[in-house]
Amino acid sequence: MLPTLPNTPSHSRVWRVIHYPLVLLVLGVITVAAAAFLSALVRPFFPIERDGRLAILFSCCAAGIFMGAYALFVRWIERRPVDELGTRNWAGELGWGLLAGLLLFSVVIGIIALLGGYRVIGSNPPSALYPAVAIAITSGVTEEIVLRGLFFRLVERLAGSWIALALSAALFGALHLANPNATLFAGFAIALEAGVMLAALYMVTRRLWAAIGLHAAWNLAQGGIYGVAVSGFDMGGLFRPRIAGPDLLTGGTFGAEASLPAIAVCTSFGIALLVVARRRGRIVQPSWVRRRDQRAALQE
Repeated sequence: MLPTLPNTPSHSRVWRVIHYPLVLLVLGVITVAAAAFLSALVRPFFPIERDGRLAILFSCCAAGIFMGAYALFVRWIERRPVDELGTRNWAGELGWGLLAGLLLFSVVIGIIALLGGYRVIGSNPPSALYPAVAIAITSGVTEEIVLRGLFFRLVERLAGSWIALALSAALFGALHLANPNATLFAGFAIALEAGVMLAALYMVTRRLWAAIGLHAAWNLAQGGIYGVAVSGFDMGGLFRPRIAGPDLLTGGTFGAEASLPAIAVCTSFGIALLVVARRRGRIVQPSWVRRRDQRAALQE
């Protein structure tokens, strides 16, 4: 199943070159870089230092810029409908993803708490949510567009689902190594639990809404609700926790994403999604296998 083929005119050699997956990937990176530049130009109009609610407004604006840039890329360069961000049932898929992200991280925190690594010792005012909401929106939209909407999808067209899964998960983990308090183990944990899970969710739905929702809610639950560092960034949250114990249990200063409970829970969920994707016929074979099968079919 290859649901996101570009609309390539059969008589045009130029469009065949442009629509080669690696060429599209380069053009896609240029597109999101332009979106990031435009977001930076807009940023001074939002004095987020004075009011945290403006940070949320700016994040919504930046998310809209990235989604618009991706839609234009698909429409003008790939010359096809933007199926990954289609409006049919988008709210249901987004809501399901938000609920899944919240529940998954709540299970992780529950396990850490049961083992003595997490205890609530106080609370903060609701305004403590503002930075976490802003980061959740930005990371959920921009990272899913780049990692799943572009990188995974286009590498999958060329090399198949399994290679795209491995490469996109590894890239996702590697990108987090630049974060504060990051370690090689933290990068490995992010790749295994989040990289696999989010790519698998995209494979099941072939749309970005559920992955955006899960990614955003996962980050919001960490920093905004439970007061845990989000990939090394400590923002506070509604709860003020006491975190104690070995790093393998709590994730240390990087946050619970680098903990064994998070790896166990989210990797298990990711594997379950891969099983669903396989049963639904959502696994894409490498392009060379597809060509071989097509030649064999023609010879019969």
